[in-house]
Amino acid sequence: MTFLETILGEILQVFKNEGIETNSEQNLIKRLDIRQSTFHELFSDKGDMVKKTVAFDLEEQKRAHAAILAEASSAVEKIIILLQDGIKNIRQTNPAYVIDLRTHYPEAWQMCLDHLNSFSYHEISGILNEGILSGDFRKDINIQLVTKIILEQLNMMLNPTVFPPDYFNLAEVFRSIYLYYVRGLCTERGGKLAEEIFSRLTS
Repeated sequence: MTFLETILGEILQVFKNEGIETNSEQNLIKRLDIRQSTFHELFSDKGDMVKKTVAFDLEEQKRAHAAILAEASSAVEKIIILLQDGIKNIRQTNPAYVIDLRTHYPEAWQMCLDHLNSFSYHEISGILNEGILSGDFRKDINIQLVTKIILEQLNMMLNPTVFPPDYFNLAEVFRSIYLYYVRGLCTERGGKLAEEIFSRLTS
């Protein structure tokens, strides 16, 4: 890992734990224990730092997904594992992080949306197609439409005006939206497999 990647990893943890706006640029420099000149060699300003941190996070997510999907033995398991990973990440992230991105850093937030509409879209649609071919997902699924619905459900879930984080547990919202929806996509065989996987993961 490079020096920049190490710094970005530390910044990402601060952002996910506390949000972005709780720390000024000077406070972040102090917490990172680096010189101000070093900070400005790495980042032109705080907005640039946020964009680079988000880009780092998205690449880390890609690597993490590749690793966990490699362990799955079926499309149903892949979908469930991705959902479980999503729930875990949401539980570990302060809602202020997403709110700050949406409100104060539109370019960085757009990077997240572009990631969903490109990488995540192809990842999900590929798994759905795999599941249809294997007989675990229903053949009458419209892959493009279902993938779009899954992504729009995520956008809805992350919208604080729809699910204010002070009133809703986002991890439970995630579970309620997705886990029941996925079961509806399954054939009888896929549904039984899903039940077995749910049981194993929660035991």
